Amino acid sequence: MIRFFVLFLVIQAVLFGLELTSPAQQYFVEPWTHGLAVFSSQLVAFFDPQVSAQGKVLQSLSNGFAVSIEAGCNGVEATIVLLAAMLAFPSSWKAKAAGLAAGIVAVQGLNVVRIISLFYLGQWSYQVFEWAHLYVWQALIMLDVLIVWLLWVRFLPRAGLGEVPPGSPPPAPA
Repeated sequence: MIRFFVLFLVIQAVLFGLELTSPAQQYFVEPWTHGLAVFSSQLVAFFDPQVSAQGKVLQSLSNGFAVSIEAGCNGVEATIVLLAAMLAFPSSWKAKAAGLAAGIVAVQGLNVVRIISLFYLGQWSYQVFEWAHLYVWQALIMLDVLIVWLLWVRFLPRAGLGEVPPGSPPPAPA
């Protein structure tokens, strides 16, 4: 358990440090954030054609309200926490890859819901927007990371512990 915790902290420190570098910002974080704004605007456009995305900003063309997707709001940091937890936990690389693929989709999917909900909350009530942005969604995104990681750990094969992975035939009697 100590090994996992130390490795988890080291991987996070390295990944957060790398994320802050100019090349990572220029070639990954900024394009990711722009893509997130475009994707969110395309989803909203199904119901509200009066929306546009420019750079990292999602804006209503009817009333001018806009949200800017900033660092901490693009899901990159939450994904780093999930990545560090899965990489630090003892499991096969195949299990890590599968968990990360599903986990990134889950975290980023909820983050898109977050962005769109904040976009509409801000148009309705700025006070509610601020409260939801600073308190509710911060907690829900990190709770999502925790739940995804716990589900992933729960469904990992328990090699060497006498347990049979779900869907596997029982061991033959000795």
